[in-house]
Amino acid sequence: MVDLTALLADLAAEAEQLDALVAPLPAEAWARPTPAPGWTVAHQIAHLAWTDHVAHLAATDTAAFFASVTGAPDPSRLVDDGAEAFLAPPDALLVRWRTGRTALAAALAAAPAGEKLPWYGTRMSPASMATARLMETWAHGEDVADALGVRRTPTGRLRHVAHLGFRTLGHGFAAHGRAVPTAPVRVELVAPDGDTWAFGPEDAPDRVTGPALDFCLLVTQRRHRTDLGLVATGPVADEWLDVAQAFAGPPGGKRAAAGSEVLR
Repeated sequence: MVDLTALLADLAAEAEQLDALVAPLPAEAWARPTPAPGWTVAHQIAHLAWTDHVAHLAATDTAAFFASVTGAPDPSRLVDDGAEAFLAPPDALLVRWRTGRTALAAALAAAPAGEKLPWYGTRMSPASMATARLMETWAHGEDVADALGVRRTPTGRLRHVAHLGFRTLGHGFAAHGRAVPTAPVRVELVAPDGDTWAFGPEDAPDRVTGPALDFCLLVTQRRHRTDLGLVATGPVADEWLDVAQAFAGPPGGKRAAAGSEVLR
């Protein structure tokens, strides 16, 4: 059973690591473009603040959450418009993000056991919502780090991202309009501390192996598979590396291979 308290502590630690990276930045650095087309460092933090806000609505006011979806002027721009709406000068944006993520953590901790929270196209337990927020915080933190030319040290918190990436195998296929495979896949990853993280049946013929960091970069669509040290064995595993997607919604704008033009 998932320890929600420990999970929320990891979520807080992930956000604090990113906060420590951006808080000292001069104002001009917040305007630096990130790998996401049209998004600056400020957009990345505003997106996290907006998503924490709507997740808090999902945990505390279901009607308001659905109203935020149905009332969107252009549903296809919901994410971009949300980031734009939450933009503010750096100091104010940091306060908005910090306040929102603290409120969300408290709401998730107080959610009744077994409750499923509404989300975009699905419903989530509080633990799944916390895992998804950790995944997004880490992934958008990678965008910020890329923009700043910083290499972050991977931590054991990546296990949450890797597990989510494994669990969303079927979603990745479905989001790309492909049949969801019935054959199981075994995933074996080398953790940052050298340990092995394994998911799926040990005897599954389809397998994905490699560094945990690379797997997390793939399932969050932060790197192209050809730039990563992942090995796919079997047709299902191989196709999965083309469609892997740990986040809800339609397919994202995947990164192109290094040296080629960024995909939109």
